[in-house]
Amino acid sequence: MGCCNRRCGLLAGAVFGALLAVLGGILIPAGNSIIEGTVKKEAVIENGTTAYDNWVSTGAAVYRQFWFFDVTNPVEIVENGATPVVVQRGPYTYKTRYLPKENVTFTNFTVTFLLPLGAIFEPSMSVGPEEDHITVLNLAVAGAYSLTPTTLHGVVERLIKSTNSSLFQRRSVKELLWGYYDPMLKVTTGLFSPYNGTYDGPYTVSTGEDDIANVGKILSWRGEESLTFWDDKYCNMINGTDASSFAPFVDKRKPLYFFSSDICRSVSASYEDSLDLKGIKVYRYTLQPNTLAAPNVNPDNQCYCRDPKVTKNCTMAGVLDISSCQGNKPIYISLPHFLYGSPSLRESVLGLSPSPEHHDTFMDVEPITGFTLRFAKRIQVNMMYGPSKVITVLKQVKDYTIFPIVWLNETAALDHETADMFKEELFSRVETLEVLQLSLLGIGVSIFVLCFTMYCVVRCRHSPGKFV
Repeated sequence: MGCCNRRCGLLAGAVFGALLAVLGGILIPAGNSIIEGTVKKEAVIENGTTAYDNWVSTGAAVYRQFWFFDVTNPVEIVENGATPVVVQRGPYTYKTRYLPKENVTFTNFTVTFLLPLGAIFEPSMSVGPEEDHITVLNLAVAGAYSLTPTTLHGVVERLIKSTNSSLFQRRSVKELLWGYYDPMLKVTTGLFSPYNGTYDGPYTVSTGEDDIANVGKILSWRGEESLTFWDDKYCNMINGTDASSFAPFVDKRKPLYFFSSDICRSVSASYEDSLDLKGIKVYRYTLQPNTLAAPNVNPDNQCYCRDPKVTKNCTMAGVLDISSCQGNKPIYISLPHFLYGSPSLRESVLGLSPSPEHHDTFMDVEPITGFTLRFAKRIQVNMMYGPSKVITVLKQVKDYTIFPIVWLNETAALDHETADMFKEELFSRVETLEVLQLSLLGIGVSIFVLCFTMYCVVRCRHSPGKFV
């Protein structure tokens, strides 16, 4: 009787262990389904979700750091045609995107909003005050040179002489960024003027309620579903999100697409590495190398080449002519220090030292939620000028020059408090469920193997010649 009880108990233990193992195995797909459902629910942009709370508010502090290219030999350039030499000065730091979205309106799985713009100077994060003076390219002279037909360059020459202007000017950081009264144009001009009190948008994006794969996807900008800056359907496409978030469950094998109004086009980023950000695993994405490649390397960029004369028959890499979305001002966008640009760009202006570590753009995306938890958007603003037989300050210029004025690093990262909350609300639940799954599976298998083995041993001892 005792032997029978032992065998029955061991057999019952084996059955119990098997049931635990089966339960643990069942919980794996069931738990994954629960996690997936919870994440998708919280990723929808609607009142009450985690995504909405992060989306509508300002979130982490966003800063724009500016580095100016101070020209050290302006007189020699104008009088003798010397190669320009520049020295980087900065950063001068401003807090931006600190205002919540406005005019938020939900309609049929979409949401429309305005993004208010503002900048507050941060002295503690800057190398000097806003009143620091920098010698840079004269925006008015470069602009007038490009906007005025060659036959009317005599008018430009008279304006330059009557206002005692030159190819270069010395102004404060504040003036250059946010505006100053220009005596030649007789209007307020500046690299980002006007800025404070203005808006980007309106944007209309998908809330993801009908299809979570489309959450945050930009459906229209300024009321249009495509851009009008480029003479091509492909280049005018608005692809992806605004890069603040992407659809959950990110597949690192696929690129991420986003639209940037700063450069008037959509771009893509590819997976580079997996990193740890305050205890959270993130995917590092960087701009694909062919983003600003010359059209003869990346034919998709042919529609971005607007002036073959300046870009050496569209063979120049590393710059984007955005004059069509900047009132025809001769503005070219690049990565800082002409990173990944043609050598001729750095040969025409000395003092540049491109570095992927300091000058590349990146995003750190949490792969489960698709939220961007840290980013650095790095852009350089350049203007073009060229030779002239009429305009005195340009008579010594030998070729068209894309001249660097300033580069900016717009950056943000989640703080420790937000990281702890993120880990507690999402990852603690995921980890608890995973531990429960694996524990049940492991314990169940162990009990089953142990009890079944003991059952077989006891059975063999009392039944010679028989296994069961």
